[in-house]
Amino acid sequence: MKLSLCIAVFNEEKNIHYALDSAYDMADEVIIVDGGSTDKTVEIAKSYGAKIKIFHEKNPPMFHINKQKAIGRAKGEWILQLDADEALSENLKSEIVESINVGVGSSDPQLTGGNTPPLRIFAGYYIPRKNYFLGRFLMKGGQYPDYTIRLYKNGRAHFPCRNVHENVEIDGVVGYLKNPILHYADPNFSRYLMRWHRYNNLDAQKLIKEGKRPDLFDYLVFKPVSTFFLMYFRHKGFMDGWQGFIFAFYSSIRFWSVYAKWRLESN
Repeated sequence: MKLSLCIAVFNEEKNIHYALDSAYDMADEVIIVDGGSTDKTVEIAKSYGAKIKIFHEKNPPMFHINKQKAIGRAKGEWILQLDADEALSENLKSEIVESINVGVGSSDPQLTGGNTPPLRIFAGYYIPRKNYFLGRFLMKGGQYPDYTIRLYKNGRAHFPCRNVHENVEIDGVVGYLKNPILHYADPNFSRYLMRWHRYNNLDAQKLIKEGKRPDLFDYLVFKPVSTFFLMYFRHKGFMDGWQGFIFAFYSSIRFWSVYAKWRLESN
């Protein structure tokens, strides 16, 4: 078995088609860990065919736990881990097939002075990701290429499950692919706000768990101002139109939200 597609889901009936439509045909098996969905997520997934294997688990706040359970059940030599709202571009599919069949690739040319480095055998690959936000893919503001490790050899990767923003940790050398994953995370503002609050809650809980006391000035003034300046001006978020402004603004005021949630929950 060459490739396992692994997806952790919870109430993703509107999104699960992204991952399955784009990657089902290239996978030898599809491992889906469902966190107790109450919609038609599981029913839709099963309709894709015999490759689908559903495993039922609880839905922990740290959703990387179910991602780890998914990759832990995979039988393939290689694992492709996707979120339900992520799709493979056509060129990326070809690049993945070539990479796992040949087993070699090149390091990031940006890290080697622009020179083409020698081919190396890799245990995993960073893949660039385009994030869809309110009608367009964000290409500025530090949001692209948004490298994430999603392709790796079975048994060579694990989620530490310490931080909501973490990548898997790879035992071995990690290479880079060129073509992007298409991430349809925020097609409308209500979904964005739902995810925004979810991540802020997790960050506040992490502060409480670690016994950290966030600095008032840092979270209410310095972090918001510096984040907006970096995203909107230095990284040219203004070139993404009004969506770039909204994204930079809410990315900056998230620190107000994290501080308020920490204050409420720590008392």
